[in-house]
Amino acid sequence: MEKIVKSDQQWQELLSNEEFQVCRQKGTERAFSGEYDGEKAEGVYTCRCCGLALFRSDTKYDSGSGWPSFYQAADGEVVAVNRDVSHGMVREEVVCARCDAHLGHVFPDGPAPTGLRYCINSLSLKLDKDKVG
Repeated sequence: MEKIVKSDQQWQELLSNEEFQVCRQKGTERAFSGEYDGEKAEGVYTCRCCGLALFRSDTKYDSGSGWPSFYQAADGEVVAVNRDVSHGMVREEVVCARCDAHLGHVFPDGPAPTGLRYCINSLSLKLDKDKVG
C-alpha cells in the first residue's frame, strides 16, 4: 500500500479543526459525543483523511465505552498499532496504515472471536452506507 504523506497545512485545509486535532494531533473526542457511537447502519467505516476502508459495520458492537467499538479491522493490513505512553498510561494506539491518521486505541477486552476492542474516534471515520462487507 502506498503511503499518503501531507504537511500539517495540507491536512488543515482538508479537515475541520476538530478532525485535525484528533486525526493529526492524536487527540480524542469526549466519550458519548461522537457521531458514530450509537450508529446501527450497515456499511464500511473509512478513514476520514484518506478514505481507506478500515472497519465493517458487522464487526461494530456497543462496548459501553462511549466511542465506536469494533472487534476487528476490515483487513489485517489497513491499521497499524503503535505503543502509546502518553498521559501516564501504556496503551496501543491505532493508526491508518496508509496516512498515519490517529484513530484511537485497541484493548484486549473485546468480544469473541478476537477478544479485541478497537475503540475509535468518530471524528477519524466516515461511514459509507453504500458499501457493505
